[in-house]
Amino acid sequence: MILETISKGKIVSSEVTVKLLKSAIESGETQRFLIDGFPRSEENRIAYEQIIGIEPEVVLFFDCNEEEMMKRVLHRNQGRVDDNIDTTKERFRVFEAYTLPVIRYYSQKGKLHKINAIGTEDEIFERVQPMFAT
Repeated sequence: MILETISKGKIVSSEVTVKLLKSAIESGETQRFLIDGFPRSEENRIAYEQIIGIEPEVVLFFDCNEEEMMKRVLHRNQGRVDDNIDTTKERFRVFEAYTLPVIRYYSQKGKLHKINAIGTEDEIFERVQPMFAT
């Protein structure tokens, strides 16, 4: 079900995703963790905060334009079924519609840290590294 959903460029349900995250969090050995690419929608955000019971302390937003995103996805060579032009364009539209409101929400709360994600991996790492200094 998850594979079919992502192959269409759609988002997996909040309930399924949060349950997977909760299981991973509970089985971890630390109180600090990094969740990549979540929440992707207001529904995700609300479900996460209700089910997990906490709000993120810090939200990182790696910002790059559509052209850069397309180049990276199509050249990452991971063999994913959703790594094609049409699905990637749909994912970008989904991002604009569903994720930008989450970005605004955390920005208004002072929790969002926007990282310029254009450049080499080393350059981007240098920009994000201070977020993990504490």
